[in-house]
Amino acid sequence: MSDGLFARLRSALEPGTDFTDVLAGAWGALGPTELARRRVIVGAGRPAALGDFFDVTGAGAGRIRFTGDLSGAQRLGADLSEGAVVIDGDVGDDVGLGMAGGSIEVTGRAGDRAGGAAPEARRGMSGGELVVRGSAGTEAGSRMRRGLLVVGGDVGARAGVGMIAGTIVVLGDAGTSAGLWSKRGSVVALGPVSIPSTYRYACTYRPAHLRLILGRARNRYELPLLDHHLSGPYRRYSGDLADLGKGEILVWTAS
Repeated sequence: MSDGLFARLRSALEPGTDFTDVLAGAWGALGPTELARRRVIVGAGRPAALGDFFDVTGAGAGRIRFTGDLSGAQRLGADLSEGAVVIDGDVGDDVGLGMAGGSIEVTGRAGDRAGGAAPEARRGMSGGELVVRGSAGTEAGSRMRRGLLVVGGDVGARAGVGMIAGTIVVLGDAGTSAGLWSKRGSVVALGPVSIPSTYRYACTYRPAHLRLILGRARNRYELPLLDHHLSGPYRRYSGDLADLGKGEILVWTAS
């Protein structure tokens, strides 16, 4: 990202600082002064401005890069509908919560419910792309409706729990109970995965659509996806048979 806005952390964030309002709605055309006025919630409901913690510079061009330790930031990119967001380093829980468009790239780790759903929401991520280069916590992509979530490291338990549609790609360990209660959608496991008992083996094949999805993700985000991930065979498991049962877990296999 060579231009756009830059938000450099100036003072430490309290754990759980709520960023819900920072990138909600139309933000891509805002200049640094306007974005710095956007609200964050600190501690027990205390409102503050983004500019109280960050130096915001650059020009509004639908792009923003956050730098500094954002592990205390919660709900950054929640309900995102436009633009490209880069988070240099780690970020806290609920990054990309319920996002509907645009893209978020996290160069480090993410907390729980990355691209997931708020407890009161019927659905989580409904569009856009969320890429976490490091690990992610529990319930990544929970109740996902559409879009693409890629995790370069391991994920915690229940990735894609209650999925309605969309695609989750995990390069590391996909954890336990992946795809639990899924109605539709795909969990793509390039590393180890524990298949829930409510899934059934269907076939081994070379999914053409996955070549397109992974190829685009590799080119756009320079992810360490290899040619054999794009064109190799995958074991397909159908489920969750305790629900609608039209979802799938695709497991890359070397043979």
